[in-house]
Amino acid sequence: MAATDDVPLIDQHCHAVLARDPEPAEFAGGLTEAAAAGTRDRWHSSLGLAVRRWCAPLLDLPAHAAPEDYLERRAELGWRETTDRLLRATGVEHWFVDTGYAPSPELSPGEVCGRGHEVVRVEQVAESTAGHGAHGLLDAFRAELRDRARDAVALKTVVAYRSGLDVPGECPSDRDATRAAGEWLRSGGSRLTDPVLHAWVVHEAARVAAELGLPLQFHTGFGDEDLHLREVDPLLLTDFLRTTRANVVLLHCWPFHRNAAYLAHVFDHVSVDIGLTLPFVGVRADDVLAEALELAPFDSVLYSSDGNVLPELHHLGAVLWRHHFGRLLDSWLADDVLDADAAERLAYAVGAGNAARLHQGVSPTPR
Repeated sequence: MAATDDVPLIDQHCHAVLARDPEPAEFAGGLTEAAAAGTRDRWHSSLGLAVRRWCAPLLDLPAHAAPEDYLERRAELGWRETTDRLLRATGVEHWFVDTGYAPSPELSPGEVCGRGHEVVRVEQVAESTAGHGAHGLLDAFRAELRDRARDAVALKTVVAYRSGLDVPGECPSDRDATRAAGEWLRSGGSRLTDPVLHAWVVHEAARVAAELGLPLQFHTGFGDEDLHLREVDPLLLTDFLRTTRANVVLLHCWPFHRNAAYLAHVFDHVSVDIGLTLPFVGVRADDVLAEALELAPFDSVLYSSDGNVLPELHHLGAVLWRHHFGRLLDSWLADDVLDADAAERLAYAVGAGNAARLHQGVSPTPR
């Protein structure tokens, strides 16, 4: 039995699932970060293979069932029964749900099993204050963010998608941020894209996070076509990390997971999470995990699935982490890198213990 088999998990970053049956094309679109439109077979990928291997048996199908058989059986069971089966099999006790992005209609994983906790997306808060005008926006953002953060488990920014991760080490002045807010509002004031105002928002979020003892999560690395990959290397955050007092979690990270591990190595307030990555990299997941652990202190590495829309993604995050991290630990045991007790402690730490220490009021089952 692998050290990861019975570890309780804290999924420290995920999203809601779709509360209806998806159309076949809609389901296929959930198997990629690319635009859903196109001629490529989205099942013909490492993620498509993983759904057929790991999710099919939970729907009473043989492993590697054909995509058409999988979709037919999924429709027979219905979205609710499918979701219940897939989420309950994860062994996740706490779900940290980013409410800034959700399908419609939505269902929080915490409504199915375990406990749900909100991760507040700071851009959503900023955009909700546009009606206060340039001179009122800054104060409105401060008040609204603090109010939203009161019941949250973490804050999150998607500055990577909007203006890249080259956030300055010093916060823009309120005067410069107000001027930028005016320019943003004159351009429409819907999606926060102004780099000066966005940098101010990130610094203000970090200040609130530090004061309230909440981590601030950053999307880094791999994502959908809205971002420019060259602008989302977490190394670009170095100046910001040198000045912030907030605990920072670098999400996803691939293909910059080694860079993220370096940052966790040199900054005690930085943690790394390669959620989202494992279902996409397929059989290379063992190597990606090993590369992240080359430099990252073991108490800085966190588990998540980044599951969204399809409960299959939440399930695969968990089952593939158990499978591939378990195989990695088994190889370390075989090479006498560590003993069985240390392997079990490490599996528990990455699966739940590190997240519980970093986030307030979250307690997994002791092991």
